[in-house]
Amino acid sequence: MTTGSPSRGDIRLSARVFGVVQGVGFRFWTRGKADELALRGVVKNLDDGSVSVVAEGPRERVQQLLDWLRSENAPGRVERVEETISDADGSFRDFRAR
Repeated sequence: MTTGSPSRGDIRLSARVFGVVQGVGFRFWTRGKADELALRGVVKNLDDGSVSVVAEGPRERVQQLLDWLRSENAPGRVERVEETISDADGSFRDFRAR
């Protein structure tokens, strides 16, 4: 996978989303929202029924994605989101659902 260099000031959101978030189009809609915000990263289902979201980009847009994940607009039923924020490392060139 080709990686991109992070822009100055870009951050990384690493989140786990819990609730009814598998089998409801969650990855599809999250990828669409991330593409709309021009973020890079990945969303994938985890074995415990949660979903992992890793997104990199400008702080404001990453925050918009996090706000969306916690909103009623996210598909399924999100019960909670656990997140960490760190500096982006440029591991992604686009946003993918796996």
